[in-house]
Amino acid sequence: MRYTRLGSTGLEVSALSLGCMSFGESARGNHRWSLDEESSRTVIRQALEAGVNFFDTANVYSDGSSEEITGRALRDFAARDEVVIATKVHGRMRPGPNGGGLSRRAILSEIDHSLRRLGVEYVDLYQIHRWDPDTPLEETLEALHDVVKAGKARYIGASSMHSWQFAQALYTADLHGWTRFVSMQNHYNLLYREEEREMLPLCADQGIGVIPWSPLARGRLTRPWDAVTARAETDEFGATLYQDNDRIVVERVAEIAANRGVPAAQVALAWVSRNPVVTAPIVGVTKPEHLVDAVAALDLELDEKEVERLEEAYLPHSVAGFR
Repeated sequence: MRYTRLGSTGLEVSALSLGCMSFGESARGNHRWSLDEESSRTVIRQALEAGVNFFDTANVYSDGSSEEITGRALRDFAARDEVVIATKVHGRMRPGPNGGGLSRRAILSEIDHSLRRLGVEYVDLYQIHRWDPDTPLEETLEALHDVVKAGKARYIGASSMHSWQFAQALYTADLHGWTRFVSMQNHYNLLYREEEREMLPLCADQGIGVIPWSPLARGRLTRPWDAVTARAETDEFGATLYQDNDRIVVERVAEIAANRGVPAAQVALAWVSRNPVVTAPIVGVTKPEHLVDAVAALDLELDEKEVERLEEAYLPHSVAGFR
């Protein structure tokens, strides 16, 4: 396993992050394809044995069940100082007023709930899952600053939003002397490259670590375009992200993978990882071979002709993934 710094911080993370959205009790939340605790623990142990030290979850994943399962497994299989735990806040956790969002009340309440579920005294990276247009930015940033100063988080990060919003957040934090975002978890893969226009250059300029979600495009880059999976059949959000003319990119990935004699997942993930602004793609795993492919992709170097073949088929997309 290769390790790198998260942006301009001194925090060392594996060049691959294990996404924990696939862990959780299926009866909690709407991820009917989630792994049960026993299967989740097997994947987490496998990741640790492969050298992965970076684990990403969120309060909303399976209504907190993902945090519970991830926390128990990491306590059983690793020392706290050996792992980097990231979680998120924003999504609705209960009905009625103050059940979600990025108000001071929500942030200070949800960090305590996340710490309890994870069974830890602090998280390494606390991220806002989305932008909250209903809460003043200053309120959100000061609350996050207070979370860090209280010792409940070591760093803070952000996720999918417009580049101007992220720039505004960085500037506002600097203006007030509050804790600055150190990472951006955005939607980036061979089927969705709109982040190359503004967000990735902004992150490179500001020393922000980039940890893309869905680097394999919800699995679309790993299988024939018309293949159907249990997740694809129930993933309403995923259905909004890609378009029919993305098929040609998927076919190019399969073509290069066949020529190389490797699974398509390795080619698609190697393409994301080769971008120097990317710190660690976040990979969801539901089968042992998924993690094997993800780790192997770190050593797969695509040549310039292969990269050109993959990239030339891309067609612009409408902005997707911000909700």
